[in-house]
Amino acid sequence: MPRAYDRAITIFSPEGRLYQVEYALELVKRGAPIVGVTSPEGVVLAANETPLNTLEDPKYFEKIFQLDTHVATAIAGLSSDARVLISQSRVFCQSNRLLYDEPVDIEILTRRMGDQAQVYTQHAGARPFGVSMIIAGVDGTGSRVFTADPSGSYRGYKATAVGRKSEEANKLLEEKFRPDLTLDEAISLAVETVKHASEGEITSKNCKVAVIPKETRAFRRLAEDEVQKHLK
Repeated sequence: MPRAYDRAITIFSPEGRLYQVEYALELVKRGAPIVGVTSPEGVVLAANETPLNTLEDPKYFEKIFQLDTHVATAIAGLSSDARVLISQSRVFCQSNRLLYDEPVDIEILTRRMGDQAQVYTQHAGARPFGVSMIIAGVDGTGSRVFTADPSGSYRGYKATAVGRKSEEANKLLEEKFRPDLTLDEAISLAVETVKHASEGEITSKNCKVAVIPKETRAFRRLAEDEVQKHLK
């Protein structure tokens, strides 16, 4: 009798594996590298936004998205799947403000995104979301960086890289991360990690960076000339 563990999302293999989830995680590993770094002064998100071909408009190859004034996300994997989670997350952020009159806690938002992804790992006729996300922001507890993957699980980090060559990138972060990094140093580390994990030339045009300083708790994208300083 033929086995179809890799064709049915709801069936565990004899080894206790869900193959469709593992396939989604493999897709993420082929995505463009993204990095999140915390600092006592705020959080940094960096990503390689090199278009797939020279005729593509770069502004439609975004990897960093604002969710609320104090929180943003970077994506690795299928942008179409990420778009759904991003849209739901933005609604959740605004609903929290209307209901509680305060910005959403970063971990609560991440858990919500994980819950949405997990639903698609347990129903027949569906497939997991083919995207992993780094969620970074500043809330009442300080600077926070989390990841959420296609299985629905989430984890908190001081610094992390997702996507292509993530193992090498995370090794670099382990070597160079310090708990007392200034925001400028965190930006430089994030840019260096993206460059380390990328194939081809990295310039200020395809390396995009966003910061959320602890002082203002306001999302801001760095201009090309600012990124260029850190690339040097």
